[in-house]
Amino acid sequence: MSEPCIFNSLTLYPLTLNILLSFAQFEREIIGERIRDKKLATARQGKYIGGQPKLGLDIVDRRYVINEKEAKIVRRVFKMLLEMQSCRKITEALNAEGMLTKTYRTNTGKNFGGQRFTEKVVYSILTDHKYVGRIQHKGVLYPAEHNAIVSDELFDKVQAVLKSNHRVAHKHQSKRFALLRRMLRCGECGSLVMPAWTRNHGREYRYYTCSRKVKTGFEKCSLPSLPAGEIEKIVVDQLRGLLRHPDVIARTFREVCASGGDGHDPGVVSRLAELRGRRHQAEQAARSLLGLKDPESSLVQTELKRINGEIKSLDASIRSLEIGGTVQTTELSEVTDALQRLDPVWDVLYPEEQHRILELLIENVQVNKNQVEIRFRSNGIERIVDELKPLVENGNGKQAKPKRNR
Repeated sequence: MSEPCIFNSLTLYPLTLNILLSFAQFEREIIGERIRDKKLATARQGKYIGGQPKLGLDIVDRRYVINEKEAKIVRRVFKMLLEMQSCRKITEALNAEGMLTKTYRTNTGKNFGGQRFTEKVVYSILTDHKYVGRIQHKGVLYPAEHNAIVSDELFDKVQAVLKSNHRVAHKHQSKRFALLRRMLRCGECGSLVMPAWTRNHGREYRYYTCSRKVKTGFEKCSLPSLPAGEIEKIVVDQLRGLLRHPDVIARTFREVCASGGDGHDPGVVSRLAELRGRRHQAEQAARSLLGLKDPESSLVQTELKRINGEIKSLDASIRSLEIGGTVQTTELSEVTDALQRLDPVWDVLYPEEQHRILELLIENVQVNKNQVEIRFRSNGIERIVDELKPLVENGNGKQAKPKRNR
């Protein structure tokens, strides 16, 4: 007669825990489904479905109520867009008059709002369907129980203007190449200097302008708009000057190596952190097993043996990475040779390749009214040697790539 199967506490604990976790997950899904169904039903009824109050609309007993004083501002904002054709100009006009955003108090007593208008706030007003008496939920519009503040005709005209402005901006950003994109920093306010384009009498002009001026107004920063061709020529000339002079290369190489840190490959450092974390988890599991009531049982001993083997394997991997995971420092002669051979082929590189080389070497370029300061990236010179080998070989007579028009 076979003996009955006996489960000890070590076997029952994971099974019970999995059952409880399954029930908890099922309950969370049921609660989430009920909340989503309730929100959908509320939206279909045209009622308040949550969120902060909007300018022109107050929330009273979980219902939207029109605030007539603020509604006049909303109607004015819609009409201003048809006249000015720009959210930025509307923002500047409202702020110049000293107008502030909607103020409200939460249920916990905290006050919010009462700030200066931004382009984002103005855009959110112009695109909110609540102002035409509709509630939007997951892309579907439902008739609202509150009255409209602006007419459907005015709302549609505003959306057409916004769509037109967005389409032009998208074309400028996606189809134009800028050599120094996301590299320039404004020395006056610290903001990013972004590329921009304009067209006059059938001719296109490229320039770089401070992003703070574009977002908050042209009087917010004193840095003038920079002609793209001139600023790009200054940066490239300074870089090519570095490529031509061995003493400049040596000095820059020493400065970069001195600030380059411990010389470990970031991938190796990440792998070491992962292995040490796994080892710590394995040690915790072993301590938990030893803390059981019956640590001498065969099941516990088998699990401890497996964990000890895993810890030894992790220790071996950690030692191997610690010994051989450092980056070998590139010789100065290799750096000088690679960079000097790059200078003659710079003009035949693709613009994207030139941009990639600048990204490797330069951390940022700080632009002031009367000077340009280039800050080189730590270990950038060492990293670029391997990146440039195929490009330099192509430039030495194998397959030089034709230059594209920018």
